[in-house]
Amino acid sequence: MKTLLIGEYREGKLLDSSYELFGFAGQLGAETTMLVVGSESQLPAFDGKLYLADVASCGEYNPDLHKQLILDTIQKENPDYVVFLHSSYGWDLAPRVAAKLKVAQVSEVIGLADGGFEVGCCNAKMRRTVKPSTARAVITIQAGAFPVTPLGGSPSVEKISATVTSNVSFAGYEPAEAKDVDLTRAEVIVTAGRGIGKKENVEVIAALAKALGGELGASRPVVDAGWVEHSHQVGTTGQTVSPKLYIACGVSGAIQHLAGMKKSDFIVAINKDKDAPIGEVADVLVVADVLQFVPALTAKL
Repeated sequence: MKTLLIGEYREGKLLDSSYELFGFAGQLGAETTMLVVGSESQLPAFDGKLYLADVASCGEYNPDLHKQLILDTIQKENPDYVVFLHSSYGWDLAPRVAAKLKVAQVSEVIGLADGGFEVGCCNAKMRRTVKPSTARAVITIQAGAFPVTPLGGSPSVEKISATVTSNVSFAGYEPAEAKDVDLTRAEVIVTAGRGIGKKENVEVIAALAKALGGELGASRPVVDAGWVEHSHQVGTTGQTVSPKLYIACGVSGAIQHLAGMKKSDFIVAINKDKDAPIGEVADVLVVADVLQFVPALTAKL
């Protein structure tokens, strides 16, 4: 089995999340080759073959040129799977490549199962297994679903260039609108999850955040329910944070949420369910009713 991994280069740097592609390939047990549109000063560290296109001539993103580079590399390598990150780059390019090849595409893969791929469904509350019906498939992997796997070593580099012309030029990156709360700068975050029960109980969690001199965070279900503003949301559809202390209150721990906070220095999870996925990343798991434990902790502080 063989994979072609599509690394990402942004604002002059190879994204660290590109190493999650190696984590996916490792779990698949596949031979790996990587393609990057970047520069020789920022090469991924692994022992394998790397196809490198010059970012100066191809741009950090150009759908016409990058698609052609990928298709040319597929023709050379004949991979079973072409694997992107589930990012704005992958969202746009993966379907273009799959459509041109007339092969299956599986988006936002979070795991492997039964010869297929696990993807989230029902607002990430459930998982289903998808099996491509074509011999080759194009895959995008959910951020944080697979381990960042730095392999070390130096790749064997083959330089490639685009042979097509494009009327598209890359203008640059536009910063997102300023958020009411910038959780990325917070040293302490206390997050309310669906397990708090109702909107009125958000104040219980906010009181703990205040006692710790931190910020209030929220999981996606809490934001979707209208209990907390989106600017407080942690996860792949909110903010990615890495505070010194992260306290998850009634958060079950969907992949999308874990991807947004698992790099926190110290994680405390408070949940009635001792088997909740959040426990897998927590340094301390408190098995208790949030609405009993949190007020007691706040009072003690």
